[in-house]
Amino acid sequence: MKVAILGAGESGVGAALLAAREGAEVWVSDKGKIADHYKEELVKNGLPYEEGQHTWEKITQADLVIKSPGIPDKVALIQALVAKGIPVISEIEWASRYTSSPIIGITGSNGKTTTTTLLNHLLITAGMEVGMAGNVGKSFARQLVEAPKALYVLELSSFQLDGIDTFKPNLALLLNITADHLDRYDYQLENYIRSKFRISLNQASGDQFLYFQEDPNTMAFLSLVPKGVELKGISKTNIQSKTVVANGSTFDLTDTQLRGAHNALNALFAIHAAQYLEVSTAAIQAGLESFQPVPHRLESVATIAEVEYINDSKATNVDAVFYALQAMEKPIVWVVGGVDKGNDYQPLLQLVRDKVKAIVCLGVDNQKIIDAFGDFEIPIKETQDAAKAVQVSRDLSVPGDVVLLSPACASFDLFKNYLDRGDQFREAVLITVSYTHLRAHETEAD
Repeated sequence: MKVAILGAGESGVGAALLAAREGAEVWVSDKGKIADHYKEELVKNGLPYEEGQHTWEKITQADLVIKSPGIPDKVALIQALVAKGIPVISEIEWASRYTSSPIIGITGSNGKTTTTTLLNHLLITAGMEVGMAGNVGKSFARQLVEAPKALYVLELSSFQLDGIDTFKPNLALLLNITADHLDRYDYQLENYIRSKFRISLNQASGDQFLYFQEDPNTMAFLSLVPKGVELKGISKTNIQSKTVVANGSTFDLTDTQLRGAHNALNALFAIHAAQYLEVSTAAIQAGLESFQPVPHRLESVATIAEVEYINDSKATNVDAVFYALQAMEKPIVWVVGGVDKGNDYQPLLQLVRDKVKAIVCLGVDNQKIIDAFGDFEIPIKETQDAAKAVQVSRDLSVPGDVVLLSPACASFDLFKNYLDRGDQFREAVLITVSYTHLRAHETEAD
């Protein structure tokens, strides 16, 4: 079988390794530049590739195409492949064909990575052999080649789900649905919702589907779940301050690093999934208390002069920022901005009035943010690099405040991606820590 792989990132290279193991003739094509470490891996394994172009004649000779989730279905090459009747699938679909291990799939507009990593941690704490993949960690396909596991927990984006055919999780979690990535879905929310529900497309009797009962977009389309699948609603009424209740058992979040009501809800989903796999209440509680939050998601970087700096760079939409602002218990210097995704800031207005004392814009074009919050009689400063944003935030804050990077926007105007934005913010904060300690020592010496 001839397999063409479009995109040579983690999922593409993992898919190539699995295809080679299965005896396929592999061709890897990336329209951009392939990262050096992936290029070296392709060469080491004797896998032919091209970069900087897509050679149509070569790709359209394939029996099967596996594409990166970042490539839209509407590009000309994908349309040509579909017209020729050549199947185009995701790496998730490809990998699922070569394992019989149970799969837990997790999707939603917000909270996917925290819920996935938390569940993975709970299962490992309970002594289970589990692989974590999808949008986080090593690719699903790579793990099947390098170190197959007895169970997989997968974070799944709508883009990955668009490329499935037979993929079926034994347990599916749909955390929430809010408007996001609408440029990929003809600016129709319904199209995006249907994409999310594809996680249940092939589920059948004996499988379970967990969903958020208070999410109107989820509830409006719940009939898309196939008949026979066990439906289990997760409700925020089972969250009481610092405790959550799941299937009659109470779990205390007081001594955990899970901040805010949204993370309590993420924890509730993860707990239900762990219970589905028969993990004990004691093991779940121990896992909750030892869990370390994922970087770039309400990550506490440092406290300097009694001001806490929090990196929430992954909050690239308004809904994620809503939860971040809601979780803060101190006056906020809010670092926001980047590439606007068609944001409507209306849901944030009251939270900003109540909690935000100053706004630091971090973006090339900040006008929409200024227009939304310019009448609030709070300082609004514009910056175009992370170091300056931290410096300005430091000047605007006093002991007892929190500086929160929660951008509500994509990062591509000033940074490579949200990871780069968060890393630069963290680095700037830690440099401030070093400077503060140095000045303290100099003062003592004087």
